Amino acid sequence: MADRNVHNAGYTSSGIKGGSIASSIMSHEAKSSGGGVRSGGPTSTLQQMGAKGSTHSSGFTEKGISSGSQASKMMSQESKSHGGGTPRGGTTSTVQSI
Repeated sequence: MADRNVHNAGYTSSGIKGGSIASSIMSHEAKSSGGGVRSGGPTSTLQQMGAKGSTHSSGFTEKGISSGSQASKMMSQESKSHGGGTPRGGTTSTVQSI
């Protein structure tokens, strides 16, 4: 995953850009969780990466998720909490798609 993809999606050092993919994801996540955006969810994870300006060490790559990385740990935790699979629209799949 490239820094430019995260920034172009609307996750920036100054916050989520209005009218962006990021704001759409945040809106969808907030509606589906009763009005809030949870810590560790797609919005907070991507915003954290956008604020830092660096995604290189996260483990989300163009070829998939790197073994032993932060991304693989996130995917494993999400899979365990959903009975063995990572759900479509979940944190791992959303971050990997961007």
